[in-house]
This record gives sequence, C-alpha cells and structure tokens, in this order.
Amino acid sequence: MTLSDGTHRLGPSAGRLLIRTGRAGLGRRAGHDLTLEATRWSGEAVVAVGEPGRSSVSVTVEAGSLEVREGTGGLKALTDADRADIKRTLSGRGLLDTSEHPTIVFRSTGVTGTPQSFEITGDLTVKGRTRPVTVHGEEDDRGTVRGWATVTQSHWGIKPYTAFLGALRLADDVRVEFEVTGLEPAGGAAQPEGTG
Repeated sequence: MTLSDGTHRLGPSAGRLLIRTGRAGLGRRAGHDLTLEATRWSGEAVVAVGEPGRSSVSVTVEAGSLEVREGTGGLKALTDADRADIKRTLSGRGLLDTSEHPTIVFRSTGVTGTPQSFEITGDLTVKGRTRPVTVHGEEDDRGTVRGWATVTQSHWGIKPYTAFLGALRLADDVRVEFEVTGLEPAGGAAQPEGTG
C-alpha cells in the first residue's frame, strides 16, 4: 500500500488500533502494562498527497469493543478472568462509561507533512468531552502507515484505574497507536467493522 490521493475506508480489515497503558505508584511491580485493541471501529481518510492541508481523517470507535491483547510485567501472568475483569472495569462508570458514551470519535482539523512524516491535529471526543490531540505518523518502505498520539486520560474526565488503596495505578498518559496495511476506496456509509 502506498498513500495515494482519494477517499479511503479505515477499519479492522485494513489495520489495527491499539491503546498501551503504563503503571505508576509504589505497587507498580504488581500490575501489568496493558495493550488493548479496538475490535470495532471505522473511519475515512481523505488523502491529498500534494496538498496535505486538504487531507482529513475521521475515526469512530465502539468504546465497548476494547479487548485486552497483552499484559506485560506484573507478579503473575494475566488470566482470562483478569481480562474479563479489566474489560468490565473499562466499561464502567469510573472509566469509559460505555452505556452512556458508546463511541469515541476523532475528527481531524489539520494535516501537515508528507506521507513519510506527517502530523494530524484534531478533536478527540471521549465521554462527551472534546479536546485537541496531535497524531504523529509515517509511511514505511513497505507502504505500512503507522502512528501514535499521547492521550492524558484526566483531560477527558477519566480517572486512571487504581488498586491496593492507590499504591498501584495506571499512568494518566496512555499511548494510542495505529497501523494501516491497506486502504480500501470508500463507497457508501461507513459502518463499524470487526467482531468482539
């Protein structure tokens, strides 16, 4: 895949959307650094290689579709019960509150750079709050487009998860990463793709 002019669909069939968490606090050795993956999401990228300012990106993620893919560190390996518990906690009122706020939405406000090194500024809406975020991206020699953004959870009203009376807590900053290996031409309305 090489970035080319046109309107393209985004989703799990052509890429991955990951969230990586870190740990803080005195009890951080007991917890895990988590990799979560959004399994139902869709989006559209309008690419104008020669005029990046005319490019745009929009992505909608079903907040309840986040699945634990990996847990590193910690005193013991993650079990299936741990994964289910983390998913339940994520969906709850204190964190993403998916029953009240079922989607997370990103809409670009500007694109600069080249396919080999670009920045996308935009508005990220989580739990009904919209704040600016900057995505850094690049296309490698094999045509894979990847990038990342740092999201500070508390800016969107998310209180980072804590345990052991606060001795273990997730770091406030999480890293959102994407990797797109193929772009499909857009046609018709985009629907969230993937399975849970």
